[in-house]
Amino acid sequence: MGKLFTFSLAIFAAFGSFLFGYDSGVMTDVIASEHFLAYFNTSSGSPVLGAIVSTFAGGAFFGALSGGLTMDKLGRRKTIQIGAVVCIVGAVLQAASVHLGMMLVGRIITGWAVGIMSMAVPVYQAELAHPKTRGLIVGLAQQMIGVGFIVSTWVGYGAAHAPGWTSFPWRFPLAFQGVPACVLAVGLIWFPESPRQLIEKDNEEEAMRVLQKLHFDGSNDAWIQSEFTEIRRTILAEKAIHVPGWAIMFQVPSWRKRLALGTLVQVFTQFTGINVINYYQTSMYAALGITGKKALLVSGIYNVVGPVANCFFIFLLADRVGRKKPLLFGTVAITVCLFIEAAINSQNPDGTDKALSKAGVAMLFLVSIFFSFSFGPVSWTYMSEIMPMQIRGKGNAFAAGVGNWLFNVFWSQVSPQALEKLGWKFYFIFAVFNICITFPTIWFFFKETKGLSLEEIDGLFGDSASERSLPKEVETLHEMNLEKE
Repeated sequence: MGKLFTFSLAIFAAFGSFLFGYDSGVMTDVIASEHFLAYFNTSSGSPVLGAIVSTFAGGAFFGALSGGLTMDKLGRRKTIQIGAVVCIVGAVLQAASVHLGMMLVGRIITGWAVGIMSMAVPVYQAELAHPKTRGLIVGLAQQMIGVGFIVSTWVGYGAAHAPGWTSFPWRFPLAFQGVPACVLAVGLIWFPESPRQLIEKDNEEEAMRVLQKLHFDGSNDAWIQSEFTEIRRTILAEKAIHVPGWAIMFQVPSWRKRLALGTLVQVFTQFTGINVINYYQTSMYAALGITGKKALLVSGIYNVVGPVANCFFIFLLADRVGRKKPLLFGTVAITVCLFIEAAINSQNPDGTDKALSKAGVAMLFLVSIFFSFSFGPVSWTYMSEIMPMQIRGKGNAFAAGVGNWLFNVFWSQVSPQALEKLGWKFYFIFAVFNICITFPTIWFFFKETKGLSLEEIDGLFGDSASERSLPKEVETLHEMNLEKE
């Protein structure tokens, strides 16, 4: 019962990640619609398209930060529900858009919702998971992001077959995102809050009940009691010297380091170039001579490859190989693919060489596969598990908001013009960054967290609240806060 319940809960909560993937991917097909381009008086290389995509990421940036506030006050589960409700509002505005301003507002609101869920879902999953299966459970977030991309692509592909003079090819895909949002908002009513959040709110009896439901296998009563005791001791120690606000994350050296690692893993994920491919792959295929419905078909196949690879990784490898090794592997493998992709495009500028065009598509597919074996699932797992309880909400909000979404805004805005003006040279930016920054940083500074409980990870970074040895800076700041009061 325990493992099945945990898995079911985690995958249902990951509908929030499904919306992340769907809302991110849906614009790939929408901006390929001739009716859409004509309706909003724009073109495939226009900055307007970059604005439509980047406003979504901009909304997500602020949404992620706001999620840090609601998660501490209202809990993990209700924060995800709030994100789902906001997403419904954004979906209605986008589908009903009659001018560009309405579309942009809808994209901002939907982005806000996805930003909330992008940081809340992994934290919720991490706090529900058994230490030995946390890679799988949190990896389901990335799995559902991929499934969201798949559904968005095939919904868009199907809608593209409607008559070209109608708005159905772009209005229906935008409206469809409201369906899973409704399911998530209503369905979570019957699911429990995280045990750690329940203990934080002094609901210990319910926390123990939830822990037993999550992890009891018929013979591990002692482990559950020990886990409960450790969680309770840690949270009570942190509550005794709690310091409110966001500044504490930057003032305590060990917490600042953990915040930096959580943020950097998201930054490095953006510098794999994966989201540029996801958003603008039809433009990349066009450079390889693949256009129209054929490009949409290739896009649909591409969006299936990543989730299949991700599924293989999280079920068979994630909790065996850990976090650090996959990140190092992914950095090298993706970089090699990007260099080859650039070389192929340089030798096939007009896309007329079909053999090179196929090789170019293959490299983009390999980037997706290697990403799914590394940064895709691991970035969310690592971000959500290394933050201490006192800053877990705000820390993940900052990491997702700044590390993921702020850089997402940047690449979303500049990529259409960069692809048009730089062409194949654009790939070098990501490849060089991976070699010079990403690989050495992961090698020297990232710590392995495989198989450790969230409380044991505190000890890994020198913070052990259970032994009343929280960083001295926290106690000092707590005393200063009391003096001010």
